[in-house]
Amino acid sequence: MEMNPIAGYIDHTLLKPDATSEAIRKLCEEALEHRFYGVCVNSQWVSYCKEILGDSGVKISAVVGFPLGANHSGVKAFEAQLAIANGADEIDMVLPIGLVLEGNYDEVERDIRHVVEGTFRKNVIKVILETGFLNDEQKIEACRAAERAGAHFVKTSTGFGPGKATIEDVRLMRDTVSEEMSVKASGGIKDLETALRMIEAGASRLGTSSGVAIVSGVKGIGEY
Repeated sequence: MEMNPIAGYIDHTLLKPDATSEAIRKLCEEALEHRFYGVCVNSQWVSYCKEILGDSGVKISAVVGFPLGANHSGVKAFEAQLAIANGADEIDMVLPIGLVLEGNYDEVERDIRHVVEGTFRKNVIKVILETGFLNDEQKIEACRAAERAGAHFVKTSTGFGPGKATIEDVRLMRDTVSEEMSVKASGGIKDLETALRMIEAGASRLGTSSGVAIVSGVKGIGEY
């Protein structure tokens, strides 16, 4: 199969609580077939994904502190360490949203740094802002805190909170962080047109459960 160039942007995602091993296997097989950048799963499934994906080059992202971001920082760091030990290449962590809302950015930075340093700065760390809860000033300050803490990506949404990824948010996040940091758009990306607009706005990774539909050029039905 000839690779669709957009496949290299896609983290093929399944984060539903009712996901079964059969569904996770299908996710991995689709990632292999379409040569997506990676899969994104709850940490429970990391070792299973590693069994299927092996050394194929398809990356495994595990979510941490998902979807609320309210776990203790030490718990987030431990979850990240365990996921990496089981085969995860990248970590998508949810920052402490309540602390962002009250403007406690020093503690937000500390929370993120706990995960970054807990993984010995060897793995890609993406920080989920959950932008649907935040105003533009809070998004900017959260991005800055993530970069100061040593994270590699800022990411729009969990797909479980209010709202979804928007062109405006992706552009704002891209304009806020340095060239060394990247932006992942996630939440509501279900078709090729939307995916291309996110990339044009500055996203270098897309989190979606509609990856197959996107590379096929048809409208997807995935929720994430």
